[in-house]
Amino acid sequence: MKYTQLGRTGLKVSRLVLGTMNFGPQTDEADSHAIMDAALGAGINFFDTANVYGWGENKGRTESIIGNWFAKGGERRDKVVLATKVYGNMAADGDAWPNHDKLSALNIRRAVDASLRRLQTDYIDVYQFHHVDRRTPFEEIWQAIDTLVAQGKILYVGSSNFPGYKIAQANEIAARRGGTIGLVSEQCLYNLAERRAEMEVIPAAQEYGLGVIPWSPLHGGLLGGVIKKEVEGGRRASGRAADSLANTTIRAQIQAYEDLLDKHGVEPGEAALAWLLTRPGVTGPIVGPRTAEQLESALRAVELELSTELLEGLDEIFPGPGPAPEAFAW
Repeated sequence: MKYTQLGRTGLKVSRLVLGTMNFGPQTDEADSHAIMDAALGAGINFFDTANVYGWGENKGRTESIIGNWFAKGGERRDKVVLATKVYGNMAADGDAWPNHDKLSALNIRRAVDASLRRLQTDYIDVYQFHHVDRRTPFEEIWQAIDTLVAQGKILYVGSSNFPGYKIAQANEIAARRGGTIGLVSEQCLYNLAERRAEMEVIPAAQEYGLGVIPWSPLHGGLLGGVIKKEVEGGRRASGRAADSLANTTIRAQIQAYEDLLDKHGVEPGEAALAWLLTRPGVTGPIVGPRTAEQLESALRAVELELSTELLEGLDEIFPGPGPAPEAFAW
């Protein structure tokens, strides 16, 4: 496994991030524990989760599965850089009670304590804001975070799904307050088929020293060889991938992508991950394996070297939007 610094921090993290969103809803606890053991054994030390994972009446279930894994001992907790998130409505049956979601100081305090209980740990390495809260000022948010850092409950703070201007706003206010390190990472939707983050989110992250953590690196499976699987194994795409392939233009684009990779003898899913690892500012993509086999495929991407010819071919099929403001102004 290869490692890098998380943004401007001294924290060393693996170039692949283990996403746990499937733990509980699609992967049972025993298999989830086996995947985490395999990931740690392969050198992945950065694990990502969220308080809402488990979904519906099972919100919090994923954190509990991870907590039970930590409880097995064997230095599991000490070896893991643990990231979780706050923002979402944790009510199992509909609307949240007032102050039980978003980023008020009250909810942040309540949510972090609940996550610590489920995770069976004393601290969270990277506590991430899952979404922007347009009604809570960053002065209040940072005051709450400063208290949690002083209490030893969290070490670093990251954002997720933030636009570029909110990354700037958050860190400018943190700098004015003094003594607050501010955001150190941004978790955003970014992959070959969805490159809009290159316009402003990633430049803002680089300017302020945030590590970029792409989620959905295979774009809901669309970049994982869906057409090839459909032809060879009769496995039809589902969800976002199926919806996208219904568009003839997108299907032709994905066919060109798979043909290019077949020409170079590279597996589509591994190439999509390896491409992200070449992108400026990227710490590492989040991989969310449902099985041990999917984890093994992701691990191969770390060692995969993409040729200049292949990278140019990928850019031709999936051209980026270009930087701002040129992308939309000139």
